[in-house]
Amino acid sequence: MFPYRDELQPLRRPAVTIGLIAANALVWVFVQGAGTSQQLMQSVCDLGLIPGELTGSVPPGTSFPLGEGAACVTQAGRHASHLLTSMFLHGSWVHLLGNMWFLWIFGKNVEDAMTRPRFFALYLLGGLAAAFAQVAAGPNSGIPMVGASGAISCVMGAYLVLYPTVRVYAMVPLGPFVTSIGLPAWSMLLYWAGIQLLSGVASIGDSAASGVAFWAHVGGFTAGMILAKPFVQADRLAARDAQRWRPRRVLWG
Repeated sequence: MFPYRDELQPLRRPAVTIGLIAANALVWVFVQGAGTSQQLMQSVCDLGLIPGELTGSVPPGTSFPLGEGAACVTQAGRHASHLLTSMFLHGSWVHLLGNMWFLWIFGKNVEDAMTRPRFFALYLLGGLAAAFAQVAAGPNSGIPMVGASGAISCVMGAYLVLYPTVRVYAMVPLGPFVTSIGLPAWSMLLYWAGIQLLSGVASIGDSAASGVAFWAHVGGFTAGMILAKPFVQADRLAARDAQRWRPRRVLWG
């Protein structure tokens, strides 16, 4: 299933969501060279989060091959800042576009239920929780972790708590055809989270096999569920509910 819209419209411009999408796009173009091989590899090695560096379990100077003749060499004293920088890096155009699409679908209405500073804090805290979850799952790994998906998973977890019954529309492939279905958010998001959890369990002992940081998704999603209510602004959420359930005018003839 690939979601393409939900039934809610934000009551104000989702400035932070738009700003985060713009920031990720700018980093991709100007820091990562829009996917240019050498610049992409360098940015991933220099700014990605390497669990073994953060935990100190991998000594400085250790080389980890990334493929295509490239390798990352661990260094001392550069781990903590990468908890943040890694959130704004991506591995490919598909990686970037997929993450930004999910951020747009779910982020704008979560932002609308909070103050903008609170939503920005939620996003960053979710990204940190995701990073720590992935590090805990593979503390000795030398493979860099990059991507906004952990922070976006936090947004999705918050969406589940705030808007569980809102209908989300998704495209579903049926053989050679594609159809569209509308499902309550809780069913789609719990289905997605369940896949991440099962995949994470299956990847234990070989977390690099799939190239996907499943435990980061689980950690971010869980953080979003926990932080949603403390971060929400009650009057803004009430306004969203009033918009959703406002009766439509009926003409009787």
